[in-house]
Amino acid sequence: MISYLSHSEIDKKQWDDTISQCGNIYAFSWYLDVVHPGWSALVDDDYEAIMPLTGGKKFGVEYLFQPFFVQQLGVFSKQYLTREEIGNFLAAIPKKFCFAEIRLNEGNCTIVDAQGIEYHRNIILDLNKDYETICGTYHNNTKRNLAKAEKHDLQFVDDVEPRQVVDLFRNDRGADLKQWGDNEYAVLQHVTKEAQQRGNAFVVGVKETENEDLLAAAIFMKTDRRITFLFSGNSTRGKEKQAMTFMLDHVIRENAGKDMAFDFEGSDNEQLARFYLGFGGTEVKYPSLAFNWLSALGKIALKCWKKGK
Repeated sequence: MISYLSHSEIDKKQWDDTISQCGNIYAFSWYLDVVHPGWSALVDDDYEAIMPLTGGKKFGVEYLFQPFFVQQLGVFSKQYLTREEIGNFLAAIPKKFCFAEIRLNEGNCTIVDAQGIEYHRNIILDLNKDYETICGTYHNNTKRNLAKAEKHDLQFVDDVEPRQVVDLFRNDRGADLKQWGDNEYAVLQHVTKEAQQRGNAFVVGVKETENEDLLAAAIFMKTDRRITFLFSGNSTRGKEKQAMTFMLDHVIRENAGKDMAFDFEGSDNEQLARFYLGFGGTEVKYPSLAFNWLSALGKIALKCWKKGK
């Protein structure tokens, strides 16, 4: 039986026990508490399968949306989920949520052709081989960029503050993202520091030996099963010197041979996807769900109105 639970009714110990077996950082209770305080959930008996619900309210209308810094949510389970089981969870979403635009997870792909479902691209690299084998699968362009990076006096640093990553990003790509402001960046720094305290994040960067300025830096989330490339910042000089390629290769090298996956966290953007695929990863699809009960009700009302004329 699937039950809807308000935030205060969720047993977070049982919740996190289930999530820890799925390898997804975004759905841990402490992560959700930071990125979306007050989240609610659908839970079956004994927390064998669970689904976080991240809702909001605007003009008196409740809806579901995907919080910032959360690529995938959806239904999680200790066991394989059938199409029927996923469908039961989606059908159990309370009707008070009048519309939704949310992303599920790669374990929910059995629900292939359901209404409102679209698919997105993630890129995953298996780390359980030695570094020489992994880098042997790098694409030629990535190998060339790495060779360019190694011609410069670059240095990997592991004592970077989350704020420094944010500053790099805001001075580069972030300058054009008007929907991100101080609140969003504060949430990112907060969730990173919370994760660092739990041993679930590391923040690293690249600089030149003779210059203290960071060329590139990134925030990585970490579970027992997965390293997730959550957020990064680059500079003009960093791009010229291939600092991001240098940094990602270094992280892959340090974690090669572990029974883990490296999650590039995207992307639907073709250019970024090519860059990530260049490290030898493979495409993994995950679904999103959109519905609009208000629109459906409006169509029904219009049909009834026409019949009554």
